[in-house]
Amino acid sequence: MNKRKPDLRRRGAAARYARLPLASAIYLALGAVSLAQAAGDPSATEAATALAAGAAAQTEGAAAEGENAPTLDVITVTSQKRAEDVQKVPISITVFGPEDIERQQIRDFDDYARLLPSVSFQTFGPGFAQVYMRGVASGGDGNHSGSLPSVGIYLDEQPITTIQGALDLHIYDIERVEALSGPQGTLYGASSEAGTIRIITNKPDASAFSASYGVEANTVSNGGQGYITEGHVNVPISENMAFRVVGWNKYDAGYIDNVFGTRTYPTSGITDDNADRVKDDYNDVYTRGARAALKIDLNDNWTITPTIMAQSQFSRGSFGYDPDVGELEITHFYPERFDDDWRQAALTVEGKIGNFDLVYSFAHLKRDVESESDYNDYGYWYDTLLGYGVYFVNDDGDFVNPAQYIQGRDDYAKRSHELRLSSPKDNRLRFVAGVFWQQQSHDIQQRYKVDDLADSISVTGWPDTIWLTKQVRQDHDEALFGEVSFDFTEKLTGTAGMRFFKSDNSLKGFFGFSDGYSSRTGEAACFEGSGTFNGAPCVNLDKNIKEEDHLGRVNLTYQIDDEKMIYGTWSEGFRPGGINRRGTRPPYVADFLTSYEFGFKTLLMDRRLALNGAVFRQDWEDFQFSFLGPNGLTEIRNAPAARINGAELAVNWAATYNLQITAAMTFLDSELTKDVCETVDEGGNPVVTCDVPDAPKGTRLPVTAKFKGNATARYSFNVGEYDAYWQGIVNRDGRRSSDLRVEEAAIIGDLPSYVTLDLSAGIKRNNWTLDLFLKNALDERGELYRFAQCAETVCGEQTYTIPIQPRTFGIRFTQSF
Repeated sequence: MNKRKPDLRRRGAAARYARLPLASAIYLALGAVSLAQAAGDPSATEAATALAAGAAAQTEGAAAEGENAPTLDVITVTSQKRAEDVQKVPISITVFGPEDIERQQIRDFDDYARLLPSVSFQTFGPGFAQVYMRGVASGGDGNHSGSLPSVGIYLDEQPITTIQGALDLHIYDIERVEALSGPQGTLYGASSEAGTIRIITNKPDASAFSASYGVEANTVSNGGQGYITEGHVNVPISENMAFRVVGWNKYDAGYIDNVFGTRTYPTSGITDDNADRVKDDYNDVYTRGARAALKIDLNDNWTITPTIMAQSQFSRGSFGYDPDVGELEITHFYPERFDDDWRQAALTVEGKIGNFDLVYSFAHLKRDVESESDYNDYGYWYDTLLGYGVYFVNDDGDFVNPAQYIQGRDDYAKRSHELRLSSPKDNRLRFVAGVFWQQQSHDIQQRYKVDDLADSISVTGWPDTIWLTKQVRQDHDEALFGEVSFDFTEKLTGTAGMRFFKSDNSLKGFFGFSDGYSSRTGEAACFEGSGTFNGAPCVNLDKNIKEEDHLGRVNLTYQIDDEKMIYGTWSEGFRPGGINRRGTRPPYVADFLTSYEFGFKTLLMDRRLALNGAVFRQDWEDFQFSFLGPNGLTEIRNAPAARINGAELAVNWAATYNLQITAAMTFLDSELTKDVCETVDEGGNPVVTCDVPDAPKGTRLPVTAKFKGNATARYSFNVGEYDAYWQGIVNRDGRRSSDLRVEEAAIIGDLPSYVTLDLSAGIKRNNWTLDLFLKNALDERGELYRFAQCAETVCGEQTYTIPIQPRTFGIRFTQSF
C-alpha cells in the first residue's frame, strides 16, 4: 500500500500524460470489479463497478480540464532503527500516515488489520486477537499457556504484545503505523518471527502550541448507537521542553442478541433457561484511556522522553453468534464479560557519542484482565455424548445442572530494556548494534464452576469449582544483535545481520480436579510436601525450558537509479519454546522461519506512481501447533514442517491533481511439507510418523486466504470556499480453512470469502472537518473466526461464528488549533 500524500504545491506532470490516468483508472476499475466477482457476491460486484466507474469518470473530467497530477511526498520510516525514505528500505512495508489514518477511519486494531493484505487474525473480541503475517499460521493459538505471538507489535520503541494477544490500542494522535512483512528476527527478536507492526505516536513539540479534538456518533445495523470523543493538547514549556497529553472515550455499540432458549441435560433431565440473560445488542464495549509524554532536549545532542499511557476496556457478551439460533443471535446462560485494564510507563533516551547515535528504551507494562465466560456447551455435549452428567451432584447426592462457566483473572507484567548504537547512515560502512532484555510474567487463574457442586468433588478451598488452573508463567529472553551495511558501489549495497539469543521459560502451579473427582490428575497429582500455591491446594506442575541459538539476515540491494530499486533477502525468524499446561506433556521447542525474498520499489511517471512488490518463499520448521486435547485443554506440539510461497503488490498513484488511487494485495500458497500426527507415544512424546495423519502432507495452512486485497479511490475537489472529497474502499478476503487438522476442519467448515465496501465523504474549511462514512455499506456478513467451546469432535455440533461488524453509519467532526 505504502500510501503517499499528494504534494499540492507541485503540478509538473507533462501534458502527454493527460489521458493516461483515464486508461489506468479503467484498468484499476476492472481490477476492483474482479475482486468482487471473485467473492461471488453480485451486489458487491455492482458496488465495485459503480465505485470504479465513478473514479474513471472523475479522472476523465479532470483530464479534460487539463489538470496535472502532483508528485508523491517522501514517507520517512524507522523500520531498520534509522530514519529512512520508505522507498529506499529493502523491506516490504505498508505505512499509514496521519492523513491515511483519518481518511481510512482507522480507530483500532481491526480497522488497520483489514487494510493490511499480508495480515490475518483470529479473535474472540477486543484485545484478544491472534495476529499472523504472510500465512505463517497453524491455528488454535491464544490460550494463556499457549505459544508466544509470531508477530510483534510495538508502541514506539516498546513491545506491547502479551501472550494472549496484542493490546487493542485506540488509534488517535498517531504519527504512523508501519507493517513490516517477513521475518524481522535480527532487529526485533522473538515475537517478530513472521513480521512486525509498529505504532508510532506523535511526540511533544517545543516549537509551537497545538491542540485538536474529535467527536463521532455512529449507528450499527441490527445494533445500537456508539460514539467517540477524543482530544490532544501539546504545550511548549520552554525552548527545549514540551508536554503532550492525549485522551479518548469510546463506546462501541453491540449487535449480537442473546435470545431466550432452554436446554435439557439428558442424564439428570434438568432443564435450564436464560430468561435472566436475554438482551439485545449484547456485545457492547466501553473504552477510555489517556497518554501523557514529556520531551526534554538536554542539549543539541541529548533528548529524554518519558511517557505514561493507560487504557481501560470493558466488554460484555459474546462476539460470536450461533447460526443454529439465528443470524447475529446466541443463547447463552451465564455471565460474559471482559474487564481489560492496562498501563505502560516508558522512557526513551536519544543522544550522540561522537558521530554515533545511541538510543536506550525502557518499558514496563502491567495488564489485568478479569473475565466471565459461558461454558455450558462443554457440560451439555459431554453429558449428551458420554453421560458425564452422572458425576455432578450436590452434597445430598442429587443431580445438579452440569453446565459450567468460567471466572478468570489474568495479571500480566512485562519489562523490557534495549540499548543500541548506530553509526552515521551516510558512511559507506555503517552498522546498528544493540542488546535486549525482556521479562514477562503471567499470573493465571481460571476457575471452572458448577453451581451447587458437592464439596467432596470441588477443588479444596474453592467451592463449586470442578477445575482450577492457578499458575504463574515466566518468559525471559535476552539478545545481542547487530547489522552491518557496506556500499560496494554507489548502487550496490550489502547488509548482514545476526541475533544471538537466550530464553528461559517456565510454568509453575496447580491445574486439575479435586481428589474426590479424579484419582489421577489435579490434587491426586500434588507434589509431596509442596504446600499451597497462591491459594491453590498444592503444586503439581513445575517445569522450565532453556534455549539459546542464533539467526541471521543477508540482503543485497541494487539502486538502479534514484527512483528504482531491487533487492534480495535471506532472513530468519524464531519463536521460543514453552511449557504445556497439561504437565504430563513434554515442553515444545522453538520454531524457526526461513525466508527467501526478491522485491522491487519504483517511482514512475515523474514521481506520480509508486509501484512496489515482492515474491517470497518461507520454510517453517518444527512449527508450534496448538489444539484442544482431552478435557478441553490446549496442547502445543512441534509439527514437522510447512512451506509458504507468496507475492505482494502495492500501488499508490496520484492519477490527477484531484484523484488518488491505491491498491494492495497478497497472494499465498501455503501447505504442509510433512505429515502432522496428533498422537503421542507411551512417554507422552509427539509421534512424527503415523498411518493416518491428522493433517497429511499437502494440507493447506489455516486462517489465511490465498488472496487478500483492497483498492481505494479518493477524489478531492472544491465547493465554493470548502475543500470536499469522496472516497470508496473495496476490500476482499478469500476463503480460509478453520483448522489444520482434516477432521476438525471438516466439522467446523471453511470461512467463506467476502467483499466489503466502505464509503465516505466530507468537507473542510479552515481548521475544521466534517466527515460522513458508511463502513461495510453492503452489510456483508464476513466471517473472522469459527470455533467450538470444547474439542470439535465433542462440541463441534455447536459452532460459533465471529463476524465482521455489520453496516455502520457515522458522522465525525474534528477541529485543530
